[in-house]
Amino acid sequence: MKPLLIQGGHIIDPSRGIDEIGSLLITEGKISWLGKGKMASPQPDYDVLHAQGLIVCPGFVDLHCHLRQPGFEEKETIATGSQAAARGGFTTICCMPNTNPPLDSRATIDYVKSVAAAEGVVRLLPIGCISKGRKGEELVPMSELASAGVIAYSDDGKPVLNSNLMRQALGYSRVLGLPIIDHSEDTLLTEGGLMNEGIISTRLGLQGIPAAAEEIIVARDLILAHLTEARVHIAHVSTEGSVDLIRRAKEKGIKVTAEVTPHHLTLTEEKVIGYNTKAKVNPPLRTKRDIQALIQGLKENVIDAIATDHAPHTEADKLVDFALAPFGISGFETALGSLLSLVHNGQLTLITLISKLTYEPSKIVGDKYGKLGSLEVGVSADVTIFDPDMEWVVDTKAFASKGKNTPLAGSTLKGKVVATISQGKLVYRDDSITVKES
Repeated sequence: MKPLLIQGGHIIDPSRGIDEIGSLLITEGKISWLGKGKMASPQPDYDVLHAQGLIVCPGFVDLHCHLRQPGFEEKETIATGSQAAARGGFTTICCMPNTNPPLDSRATIDYVKSVAAAEGVVRLLPIGCISKGRKGEELVPMSELASAGVIAYSDDGKPVLNSNLMRQALGYSRVLGLPIIDHSEDTLLTEGGLMNEGIISTRLGLQGIPAAAEEIIVARDLILAHLTEARVHIAHVSTEGSVDLIRRAKEKGIKVTAEVTPHHLTLTEEKVIGYNTKAKVNPPLRTKRDIQALIQGLKENVIDAIATDHAPHTEADKLVDFALAPFGISGFETALGSLLSLVHNGQLTLITLISKLTYEPSKIVGDKYGKLGSLEVGVSADVTIFDPDMEWVVDTKAFASKGKNTPLAGSTLKGKVVATISQGKLVYRDDSITVKES
């Protein structure tokens, strides 16, 4: 690869406190130089990417996505999912294990890693199951999966309802130095539920999913994390009550981190009106009050990271009666555009948003795969470049993802990724940005 110079962009790197106009040079897949302003005399063999007026930051790190392979390749593949991730500015993605077969053995982990190495365009880190077959009955060989390269354990899509099994999982995970990612849902309360329980669900005649169903499991697993002194990560937090529980747990020194999705930060249950199956997601879209609590949680570092929970489905999956449609939103390619609405309306600073997409999730992943979420000289060149003011219309036909299932279809968003560099390679470039080749 030729050296690539990113010239004159607004560089923001929360991991190092950088917020300045500058340039950076990528050589042999790593960041080799970073400085203020423009490089005065670029070498003639450099490729130059002109980034004036654009934000240049570490590549986004997504702690939570569904790539569907193996078993559900009609919904997504590792190849199409990683391409969609690149378009969204994500250079590291952590895939959930609810595949067929599930990621509960070394063989399935090795398969995902081999396909990612051959067909993926961004770094893929697998998450292993907690229980065999995600049945909640017997633990997976956790040490074996750790040696195979998982970065965490989760039965995401299903909770571990057996409290003793969760206690055992947390205990083993502490010894292995890896977190448990918690899908917080009391399924005895959510059975038959289709959307957030409230006035709108009553008006639509749809069975509701109460906030308590999430908060009960959050509370239980925070107690178990305290008991075992293990790390627990609360996935897709969606309620004000969950934020309060996590806040109190952190104050007590419990080892808990948490994530929130773009759709839970920006969309309310009102999106379901008209029986819009593309707005059917688990946990469900909640209320404006919940959104305000989630945003406040980000500001206070009660919530550590933003993760997409990218959940692609086929058109046929969603073109059914609301009760029959699967839960899930395809989120990679709209994540930044939707999240920047919180910056444009003054609810979050740009630095906070970038930190929650880069540095903060990288701390949860750890440094086993190198230093992520940073533009430090010498580390892998994972870089995202975006225009915070570019307006664009969400056209799902143009998605790289097979999943076109988003309630944002046809919406105008302000802010778009224009280039993504993963491990030194330019894996996505919007036509609006120029690269001058030598």
